[in-house]
Amino acid sequence: MADLFDKAYNDNRAKEAMDLGVYPYFRALSDTEGAVARFEGREVVMIGSNNYLGLTTDPRVREAATEAIQRYGTSVTGSRFLNGTLELHLELDRRLAKFVGKEAALTFSTGYQTNVGTITALVQKGDYVIIDKDDHASIVDGCMMCRGEMKRFRHSDISSLEDVLSKLPADAGKLVVVDGVYSMGGDIAPLPQIVEICKRYGARIMVDDAHGIGVTGNGRGTAAHFGLTDQVDLIMGTFSKSFASIGGFIAGDARVVHYIQHHARSLIFSAALTAGQAAAALKALDIMETEPEHVESLWDNAEYMRKGLHKLGYNTGKSNTPIIPIIIGEDFRTVIAWHALIDEGVYTNPVLPPGVPTGSSLLRTSYMATHKKEHLDRALHGFEVVGERLDLVTLNNELEGAATG
Repeated sequence: MADLFDKAYNDNRAKEAMDLGVYPYFRALSDTEGAVARFEGREVVMIGSNNYLGLTTDPRVREAATEAIQRYGTSVTGSRFLNGTLELHLELDRRLAKFVGKEAALTFSTGYQTNVGTITALVQKGDYVIIDKDDHASIVDGCMMCRGEMKRFRHSDISSLEDVLSKLPADAGKLVVVDGVYSMGGDIAPLPQIVEICKRYGARIMVDDAHGIGVTGNGRGTAAHFGLTDQVDLIMGTFSKSFASIGGFIAGDARVVHYIQHHARSLIFSAALTAGQAAAALKALDIMETEPEHVESLWDNAEYMRKGLHKLGYNTGKSNTPIIPIIIGEDFRTVIAWHALIDEGVYTNPVLPPGVPTGSSLLRTSYMATHKKEHLDRALHGFEVVGERLDLVTLNNELEGAATG
């Protein structure tokens, strides 16, 4: 007789990595000040965080969250649908809509819930949702949970998108969902071409800008970056990156957001954002609106690292944002490189399949406005030492040669 738990008892991959001392996941940071952190007793330069503007430790954000907790407590004890909506939530909805240039916005408890709730609310039986193959897992899960049919196109390949759309019924509802900035590759979606194709085939467009808000378009996101805010139907963002909090939002036409508000199960059946989280996001928004120098510093730091990594001979793929992958390829070699960099005082994130395609394992690095040049130089020194020790630069040159050949 089959035992449901057999799959758990027989899955030894993570256990083997733990036994070897190279398991990279669920490892605790003991302290962090943003640009640096303490990891298992040593100080490391943190280049594995999504804290793009460095606001998680900004005293003004901390103070706003503390004051909100003192006034409202630590939980709202209910969903926004019933007793969980505070005036803070409504203010955040209004401010976010204005910030991204849309009529209305709606906050959710997490970014994951935002994507799942929005897609499942809108895409019904007989509809189609069309996604980039590199879209975030929350988008994929939303597609799998909805009652419509999911189609996928090759990453940022406009001809592939058109091929998919051209084969769908003209009278069917269609939603194309793309990341604004792709969280692993660090590349920006070709939004102008996507908009043009979607118009031709009558498809609506949703941009997941979790890694774009606060980063691209002077902080207002990928649609603003291309001057296409009025031609993108829905803009999604999260608070766990630039907004120094946790949560998410969807923004668009008021009637559409109103519909999502009354049909998104992940909103209706989840407790709302706490007052502290909402207040932190609001204060971060204040800073983004009034202090553009944070975005400028972020991009200066990213370009400094990109040039430094290229000079050392690393393959950073097609990244053109503050997310810069170090493409290594083989799984175990990637984990060994991660471990060696930790020993050199540099914290990165190893990303293996299914997070990336097989044979494309990488170290994900990302940068902050609050990194000083001394932090970045320490990181580059670590990459130089580890690259020579593990022959990573030679390996990357071979990978690039094979790809171009």
